[in-house]
Amino acid sequence: MAAPATEVWSSVPEAPPDAIFQLTAAYKADQYEKKVNLGVGAYRDNNGNPWVLPSVKKAQAALIADESVDHEYLSITGLAEFTAASAKLILGADSAAIAEKRVASVQTISGTGANHLGATFLSKFYDFSKHGGGKREIHISNPTWANHKAIFNMCQINPVDYPYYDAKTVGLDFEGFTGALKSAPDGSVFLLHACAHNPTGVDPTRDQWHQIADIFESKKHLAFFDCAYQGFASGDLDADAYSVRHFVARKSISVLVCQSFAKNAGLYGERAGALHVISATPEQNKAVFSQLAVIQRAEISNPPAFGARVVTLLLTDPSLWAQWQKDVKEMAGRIIEMRKALFSLLTEKFKTPAPGGSWDHIMKQIGMFSFLGLSPKQVKMIVDEGHIYMTANSRISMAGLTTSNVEYVASWIDKAARSA
Repeated sequence: MAAPATEVWSSVPEAPPDAIFQLTAAYKADQYEKKVNLGVGAYRDNNGNPWVLPSVKKAQAALIADESVDHEYLSITGLAEFTAASAKLILGADSAAIAEKRVASVQTISGTGANHLGATFLSKFYDFSKHGGGKREIHISNPTWANHKAIFNMCQINPVDYPYYDAKTVGLDFEGFTGALKSAPDGSVFLLHACAHNPTGVDPTRDQWHQIADIFESKKHLAFFDCAYQGFASGDLDADAYSVRHFVARKSISVLVCQSFAKNAGLYGERAGALHVISATPEQNKAVFSQLAVIQRAEISNPPAFGARVVTLLLTDPSLWAQWQKDVKEMAGRIIEMRKALFSLLTEKFKTPAPGGSWDHIMKQIGMFSFLGLSPKQVKMIVDEGHIYMTANSRISMAGLTTSNVEYVASWIDKAARSA
């Protein structure tokens, strides 16, 4: 006799909850009036509210007023105007790779979709039997965005940690990083954060990027860039693309670039992103583009239109482009001011004992996130007693700080730091 349908899935284990979403749920359930959410990876204004960029509002209004805009499917590879403008934004309007028709750009479901499409493409077409010591591996910074490992595991590519964050200095472990690059088998795949490293906020300097690129050239490694925060690090869209452009300019380095407009355009729910694969020749590029289209067709068929149309207007309309650059600087500027405020409170008002003897890392780190360098026990005290929500590794989102809560947060960091 056949088993009841209810027994078919009886062997499926329950997966553990996502740590960040679990943290957000706990914050929402907390009734404490001074509660603070420093776990959210999204920009908030100085009142702690989501912010729709003025440039985005204008672009949305223009699209709504345009009666020629319909809801037909985009092409499999997305809105051509969007992918072309996106490539110029990350690679530079004067990019030789673009001019030489060596860039295959495909619209994706934000940065997550770009990572997944890139991972799937690698899984199908990168010859791991000849490169990377014959192992289906990608080297990923320790730590990294948690979803990186999940995505590559899903695509049958094993993620392997490389040293990146030095807990003793609360900074970059440059020797460990470059040592891993040198010791890895030739042709290994390394995932790099283009700027505003998530979750540490620790980036290489330009000189360090040059040294890293030298090793990539000599070892014939493949650079898999994830760029989720262009403009968010410094407020300058060009400056934040430096690492990617430097690698692409060195034609001997194989490069893939994942790009997201969730953060820098505030389009979190619209899922606007792109994957750019740089080839050696126009002929290779044509083949790569065709295979990306095949993968995309099987996975999502057609990407969403509205967010891509908004971004296209931001990138191509002169007045909206000027307003968007201003908006990006405003977001980055507020985050930088919160860094300064927290640093000042810890060092001057509270004179808080710091991990490693200094809080300088708060000002050296860049972008939305910062690693405080506190222990899990100290973090637990801040969460449980202070109702200030952050991940156990003491990563905080600077966007969660405001002029009205930063002193409260600093006071609990001080209490925790003195507790152990």
